[in-house]
Amino acid sequence: MTVLATGTRLAGLKARFAPLFADIAQGAAERDRTGELPYQAVADLAAAGFGAVRVPESHGGAGATLPELFELFVDLAAADSNIAQALRAHFAFVEDRLVAAEGPGRDKWLARFAAGELVGNSWTEVGTVKVGDVITKVTPDGEGGFKINGTKYYSTGSIFADWLDTYAERTDTGKRVIAAVNRHQPGVELADDWDGFGQRTTGTGTSTFTDAVVAEEDLIDFDTRFKYQTAFYQQVLLAVLAGSAKAAERDFAAELKARKRTFSHAAANVAAEDPQLLQVIGEVYAASFAAAATVQRVSTALQGAYETALALHTGEASAEADEAANDAAELASAQAQVVLTPLVLNAITHAFDALAASATSVSKNLDRHWRNARTAGNHNPWVFKARLIGDLAVNGTELPRVWAIGASK
Repeated sequence: MTVLATGTRLAGLKARFAPLFADIAQGAAERDRTGELPYQAVADLAAAGFGAVRVPESHGGAGATLPELFELFVDLAAADSNIAQALRAHFAFVEDRLVAAEGPGRDKWLARFAAGELVGNSWTEVGTVKVGDVITKVTPDGEGGFKINGTKYYSTGSIFADWLDTYAERTDTGKRVIAAVNRHQPGVELADDWDGFGQRTTGTGTSTFTDAVVAEEDLIDFDTRFKYQTAFYQQVLLAVLAGSAKAAERDFAAELKARKRTFSHAAANVAAEDPQLLQVIGEVYAASFAAAATVQRVSTALQGAYETALALHTGEASAEADEAANDAAELASAQAQVVLTPLVLNAITHAFDALAASATSVSKNLDRHWRNARTAGNHNPWVFKARLIGDLAVNGTELPRVWAIGASK
């Protein structure tokens, strides 16, 4: 198999998207305050080819490696962490198509990505569904096609997307599949009803399918899904955390520099020269640096899993090597999650110590950085990951690479 994403100059990619990220950052605080969804910002990114940065240059993309992709993701998350998380499902679907078998089906998807089409998420069942059950069903329509029915929640990014990556079960075979559902049809209804205190404008909410049409060629056997998917999904959230730290270092430093008031018992007459306050900002910067460096380490592990998957197709890697690379990616993402969640949250909390009561003003909206990081950190609870890492260290028990959520027994 041809290696599809071999890398490009990171500096060129950063320069290419920096103006867009700067525009996105300008409106991020106001969007968070009002709940306005970033339709135009996402559309601008798609038109600029951001959704195709992993697609090979031969197929109209930028051919970026995973370390390069996630460098860009941290920059985007620093501009607006909501938009970075809204694109999580898109890049996971792109990754799955990159490691899929060569052929017209994969080429068609790569062409869609290069044309600016985006993919959203629709996996989590609504309500007290048993762990592992899939209520959303795909049924043959008797005319060579299929219909999908069901309701999903946590459909992050779907409201901006052209296709919905939907986890479902076929009624004819009982197989679990990914149904790539065209969002632009009457049988699909998307609601922006996510009510979390953070990540408010990710376009997350409920997806409802009522006899929506799915082509047979757009049903993908779930068992063929790329093996490092859980680590990849987690890595997007790690980039969101790192980007939130980067945004906090930027905004809190600017606030301290502009501050006109001080206290009679302060260590300096000017707040921007106060050594205690400068130390606080320095500690926030250091935490941000550590977060970005941790994301880089996970990216390297993911790139290893990607390259091994391609080598497995050509017989240049063994099944054992493939399993080892995927286990390494899962462990890297889990360890990073355990470290970054408290690191970033504590750093942003500490950043407020460099300012005074005015920092809590709703008009400044500085608290969005903490709220967004806290919300991203609540996905896939890190406390479970810490236990699993300990079980691996002590007993050699491998981390699960696919897991589910549902009602308690």
